[in-house]
Amino acid sequence: MKFLVPATLILILLCPPGTGVREYTSVLSVPNGGHWGKWGSRQFCHHGYANGFALKVEPDQFGSDDTALNGIRLHCQDDSTAIESLVWVPGPSFQVCPGSYLISFSLRTETSQRAGDDTAANNIQFRCSDEAVLVGDGLSWGSFGPWTNSCKICGLQTKVETAQGLQDDTALNDVKFFCCR
Repeated sequence: MKFLVPATLILILLCPPGTGVREYTSVLSVPNGGHWGKWGSRQFCHHGYANGFALKVEPDQFGSDDTALNGIRLHCQDDSTAIESLVWVPGPSFQVCPGSYLISFSLRTETSQRAGDDTAANNIQFRCSDEAVLVGDGLSWGSFGPWTNSCKICGLQTKVETAQGLQDDTALNDVKFFCCR
């Protein structure tokens, strides 16, 4: 006896929503990303582009180990879904481009503190297709690097250092954004 499985079911099982690799034209990256951690999986909007973002930020720990920027979530304009590259917990609301979509970014990072407390990435800002600039609610340590080229952002991938136990933690170190037609 043969069992026929609909192609749609196979596609859903192999590529759950938000996880399938979408065809992209280029990748936006910055030269000032941190070097600790590992890259998570690529995540893409189903269709269309990202038009907003939210950040997961650990506030200043006042002398204890700081991690600062911990996660980035994109809001997809096509079906109001949210995508993120690594684990996320419920957090703040999205900042959204007014009637447009995200096209470029700049990452705020802090250089290595040697024997001090490293934080790596601390904040991010995006430029919208209507020229509005959205600045994240991250921390002010370090400085913003250069703006990337522009494109229609449709996905992301983050580089995150996992918890280091009693050693210095940095959490999010770097991010790449994918461009689609």
